Amino acid sequence: MVSLAGAYINRIGTAVPQHDVHQTFIGFVDQFLSERKDKLIFRRMVQRSGIEHRYSTLPPSDNLEAAADREGFFRPGQFVGTGARMQRFETHAVDLAQQAIEALGLQEDLTSITHMVVASCTGFTAPGLDQQLMERLGLNPSIERTMVGFMGCAAAVNALKVSHHIVRSEPSARVLVVNLELCTLHLQETSDLEVILSALLFGDGCAASLVSAEPKGIALKDFRVATIPDTRDLITWRIGDAGFEMSLSGEVPQQITKALRHEATRNDDGGILRGQHKDDFDLWAVHAGGRTILDAVEQGLDLGPEALRWSRNVLRDFGNMSSATLMFVLGRIMQDAPPSSNGFGMAFGPGLVAETFRFTLAG
Repeated sequence: MVSLAGAYINRIGTAVPQHDVHQTFIGFVDQFLSERKDKLIFRRMVQRSGIEHRYSTLPPSDNLEAAADREGFFRPGQFVGTGARMQRFETHAVDLAQQAIEALGLQEDLTSITHMVVASCTGFTAPGLDQQLMERLGLNPSIERTMVGFMGCAAAVNALKVSHHIVRSEPSARVLVVNLELCTLHLQETSDLEVILSALLFGDGCAASLVSAEPKGIALKDFRVATIPDTRDLITWRIGDAGFEMSLSGEVPQQITKALRHEATRNDDGGILRGQHKDDFDLWAVHAGGRTILDAVEQGLDLGPEALRWSRNVLRDFGNMSSATLMFVLGRIMQDAPPSSNGFGMAFGPGLVAETFRFTLAG
């Protein structure tokens, strides 16, 4: 029996490329750090990152003095430009997205998809990934398509929000949500330690989800966004001549901690907790943006040491995959957590914004 009361994430499928490049990156960028102090800081941060694996569509090189990858994208002094990186996105993103969609196990049910929502901030092409997938999977060419572009890590919540509104307005809708990011395409050749430490976090990945009114999986309750004042320049993502350029300030964690402490103490309907207490939530699905980001959330809301275990485990296994990451966390929660548990989801992005939602495991 289909419920018309709300929208549910029925299934989540995930995929990463086959190439684990975390150790390759560490060895490759070390050569760009000329100052001994910077090398020591970098190596210490590697140990403290909480990351063991990150994956890329680019195969790692056997000779790091020549290039970071076997295809020669990242040769010292000859990093490719934005055009070559976008061409790579156009030809490889659809393959990874197809793997994630196949992991949903929908098979013949793909023909029943009525809407598609695609989120990405690491590549642009037209016809887009939505149209590529429609053709590759043999989807109905009349399905309604929405692209959520260049909203950073928080786009996972925006994509869910769009699908939630679609299902609420059209209860028979079956929405395919795809979060696809090829973050490793945007490695920068630099000796700037802050830029290198930002790159240390990111890997490639894709998550596909089915959202409908069928009452199973994760019930999406409501959404709310908050902008942290005076933080506009702390996270930026701009298109440069040599790929997309990330700026991730070291002030981000302390600003998150400060903002969440305020939210936890205000206790009114206008806050992101909607007047609830942290103990009202059994589950915390927080975007695994980095160890310091997770520490900031834990400290700001005074959470227990196990509250963010799903996020920390995803960070360990895959790094930060931008908008796909939160869906990896939700996928693990769906597998492990008991039915009827109440949850709170959160992701941060440029702005500095906190995109949040409440949810319940429906079984």
